[in-house]
Amino acid sequence: MPDQLTPIGDRLLLYRAPAPRQTASFADEVRAGLSATQKRVPPKYFYDDLGSALFEAICFLPEYYLTRAETEILERYAPAIVDALGGPIDLIEFGSGSARKTRYLIAEILLRQRSGDYKPIDISPSALIDSARALVSEYDRLHVSAYAADYFDVLLNARLSTSKRVLALFLGSNIGNYEPDQARELLSAMSAAFKPGDALLLGTDLKKAPKTLELAYNDPTGVTAAFDKNLLGRINRELGGHFDLDGFEHVARYDVARGVVESFLVARRGQVVAIDALGMQARFSAAEMIHTESSYKFDFGDIEGLAGDCGFRVARHWVDAQRRFAVNLLVIE
Repeated sequence: MPDQLTPIGDRLLLYRAPAPRQTASFADEVRAGLSATQKRVPPKYFYDDLGSALFEAICFLPEYYLTRAETEILERYAPAIVDALGGPIDLIEFGSGSARKTRYLIAEILLRQRSGDYKPIDISPSALIDSARALVSEYDRLHVSAYAADYFDVLLNARLSTSKRVLALFLGSNIGNYEPDQARELLSAMSAAFKPGDALLLGTDLKKAPKTLELAYNDPTGVTAAFDKNLLGRINRELGGHFDLDGFEHVARYDVARGVVESFLVARRGQVVAIDALGMQARFSAAEMIHTESSYKFDFGDIEGLAGDCGFRVARHWVDAQRRFAVNLLVIE
């Protein structure tokens, strides 16, 4: 049955969302987004196999400080984070990627209990499986149940039930990619899926100078531009699109009043793009924009307000030495 976890290795189980439902969702959202007055493609579709690899490359860019700052926090404070929750702990991660940073927490948990259960959730099956296999090879007392699915698919169908205390992870400032109402909806679904005493470790990028933020999302090397344009490449590959990727420019700008970096693909010229699988033609005027990502930034008041709206209490904040980024422990009471 599709909802079952399937063994794919020693101490490793996999749940894979049904492919037809996932493909239909991408097609439907592309059709709706490119038919809208303000064209858009949701950022969750960045992370096909190629997009995931490009994001891994972005994390090495000098301008993209977010991963280094969050890694610094987790490396330094992992013992305090695990001790703050008590145990025994099951670890759940939304948007796990390579789980490079998660290793600091896994190691601390395994110092405190005989075995550990880790449940990573990611939309990219190949990246998820590769990461899970590496983890069970590295940690001989770790059991992994991996979910190749959308977050809401897993949360709303109660697939994460556990008798242990849960430490859920939503790192990388991924919460900033959601519009405020969507962010509250997701965090509320997380709090509803867990029990009192469980906690969410939330990574948030902090507000700072516009130049610093804009360089983080539009590096001179062009890796971020390639990551953004891969959305059009994915439409070409999966939906029979005919986008000329050179016909669009990647732009990122920070809106200080709203506290958000917005990314766009801007048409260099007027053009009509056929998308065969959708039976549609997307029309663009010169300089017309496709909105691809919002990256909201936070101060501590923003974090407290968001947590309170969604059934959490902020127990602790940890920041890096330059106070660029915060990792926040949100507890369900």
